[in-house]
This record gives sequence, structure tokens and C-alpha cells, in this order.
Amino acid sequence: MINAGDTAFVLFSAALVLLMTLGLAFFYGGLVRSKNVLSIIMQCLFLACILSLQWVLFGYSLSFGPDLGKGILGGLQWLGLRGVGEAPGPYAPTVPHLAFMLFQGMFAAITPALIIGAFAERIKFSGFVLFSLLWAILVYDPVCHWIWGHGGWLAKMGMLDFAGGVVVHLNAGIAALVMCILLGKRLGYPKQAMAPHNLPMVYLGLTCLWFGWFGFNGGSALAANGVAANAFVATNTAAAAAGLTWALIEWILSGSATTLGTATGAVAGLATITPASGFVAPLPAMVIGIASGVVCYFFVAVVKNRLGYDDSLDVFGVHGVGGALGTLMVGLFASKLVNPGGADGLFLGNPHQFVVQVVGVVAVTIFTGVVTFIIYEVVDALVGLRVSEGDEITGLDLSQHKESAYSD
Repeated sequence: MINAGDTAFVLFSAALVLLMTLGLAFFYGGLVRSKNVLSIIMQCLFLACILSLQWVLFGYSLSFGPDLGKGILGGLQWLGLRGVGEAPGPYAPTVPHLAFMLFQGMFAAITPALIIGAFAERIKFSGFVLFSLLWAILVYDPVCHWIWGHGGWLAKMGMLDFAGGVVVHLNAGIAALVMCILLGKRLGYPKQAMAPHNLPMVYLGLTCLWFGWFGFNGGSALAANGVAANAFVATNTAAAAAGLTWALIEWILSGSATTLGTATGAVAGLATITPASGFVAPLPAMVIGIASGVVCYFFVAVVKNRLGYDDSLDVFGVHGVGGALGTLMVGLFASKLVNPGGADGLFLGNPHQFVVQVVGVVAVTIFTGVVTFIIYEVVDALVGLRVSEGDEITGLDLSQHKESAYSD
């Protein structure tokens, strides 16, 4: 039977996740140079539009529809939302099937949007649109079905991913790494200074993301219950711990803590706790947040510089690494006392769960990396992906969209 409180909670959570996608435009937009800020906003806005339609037409059916066999992909029984109505569906027994579909559609929109930060300031809009649409169909929808769909092969193995550590963050982070390497570095990188043009805009984006993340994680309980409350607490605790850890590392190493670093650390903590938020208690969530601050900082400040790839806004270092780390930590800290529908982790006597989490991380890393590479090559051959040097120097706002964010 439909529960009004659960339905209101899931619908409101869906709206919060949409706020994250639109707020991501502020977070990423403030990090780029002023000549490229509107390109970031347009990319996020365009994805919210086109992927909402893709989800209704066939994306939801491919992701959550009845399994075609072998746990790889859902069928097309729910094409155009046929059979998806006001009655509860198979995934959430107390809310309308349409409410569950909408909530999951917000995840499908924000995941490709996260990748934007890796190729910021140097991608053609036409190539971006085609790449993102193909990636959503060929990468996001299958991976979503593997882990969250009934009959998905990783779901049948018992993999735990409460709100998208692998489905969203690792998935986007691996694609981001592949894309930034294939596209090449921005002109002048790393010798030319490319500082964020508007840190207050970054802070506004962080506000939208942190606020929206309560819907992202809490709403994944699909009911207004104790698991949702735990996810809220775990989410805030990990974000605070990671932001503080990043700030302290900066303070110790350079003598000053920065707004940018603290904001980046908080987002890393949010990404890392995502797969664990509904399975771990608050104190393990704090440990996960601290670990996220240390590990993600290392990848952003050390690994990226040593390897020399130009992940413009650190999508891989924050979301890819954070998503993988959090997913593995589920295998350590998960507790059935927190969520009876989950499993105990290694620290509670179940080493098998950690093994399953490792398998999931490795499988998605390989699949996403290979398919993203193929999509890149196809799209680059069809319409091209890298803007010309002249367009990059002019900035994407003018060269791709014929508008400017700021007037003289």
C-alpha cells in the first residue's frame, strides 16, 4: 500500500537530487576561468533536460526493467513508462512506481554531469552532447542494472551500494580519467595559471550539493524510516570530517587552510560516504570521511601532478577515488544492526562481503574505461570532441554559445 509520508519523502528527495545537478553548475562554473563559466552551466542544464527525456523514453526500462538474462541489462517492457503508474512497483512497495522512477532519473542525470569537470574548457558542445547521450545508454544504464536492478549480476552476488558509490561516482570518475587523457591537456597547462575565477560561486555550488546530498543518500532508503535517518547522519558526519581533514592537511603543509580545499574535501567526503551511508553507523562514517580527506587529497595534490594528466576539476581524484574507497569501506564497516537488509562487513566477521565489493569496483572500472574509450573514438570520428586552439583561447562561452557571463 502507498504510504503518504514515504511518497512525500521520495518525491522531495528527487527534487533535492535535481538541485544537485543544477548546483553542480555553480560549483564547477566557479572553478573554471571566466570565459568558460557559461559553457559549464549550459552543459549541466542541457544534461538535466536531455537525460530526463532519455530516462522516460527507454533509460529507466534498460536500467530497472525485468532482466533480459545473465544480469546485464533490463528489457524494454517499460518503454515510454508503459506499465509504470501510480501503483507501487517492484522496487519500492510504499511509493508510486512513478515516484521511484523519477527519483532514479535524477541519478541518471547527475552522473554524466559529474564527468564535465574533467574536460572543462576544451570540449565542443556538439561532441559533448553526443558523447553524454551515448555514455548514458551504453555505460550508465547497464552498470545501474548490474547493481540496483532486479536480476543484475552484481546484485545477485550481494554487492552493496546504497546510493551510488559505484553506479554514480566511480562510474563517472573512470570515464572522466579516460576523457581527460584522450582529449589532452588545456593549452598552457600546467605552466599557465588557471585559477578559479569565482570562489563564492564555488561555495554556492557546495551549498546546493551538500543540501541536495541528503536527498541523494537519505532518499535511497525509499522510505521515511530509521535507515534514512542513519543515512542523513552518516552523510553529514563524513562530509564534515573530510572537509576538516583536507583543511588541516593544507594548513600543516602550506601554512594556510583554503576555502577551495575545504569545499573540495567536503565533496570528497560526500562522494565517499554515498555507498556506505545506509549501511554504517555514524562513528564509522567519521572514519570514512577522514580517510576520504587523506586519500583524495593525495590523488589530487600528488598523483595527478606526478602523472601529468589534466583532470581540470579533479573528477577522478574526488569522485572516482572517493567512490571506490567508500565502496570498499562498505565491505569493512557494514552492519546489519544499521540496515537489516544489508550485510555485515569484514570487521563484523564477514570477509566475503569485502571480496564482493572488490569484484564490483574492478568490474565497473574495466567496463567503464573500455566502453568510454570506444565512445570517445566514435564521437571524435563523427563530429570531433576537441575545440580548435582559437576557440579554446577565445573561451567556450563565446565560441560555442555566442554569449558571455560578464559584461564590461
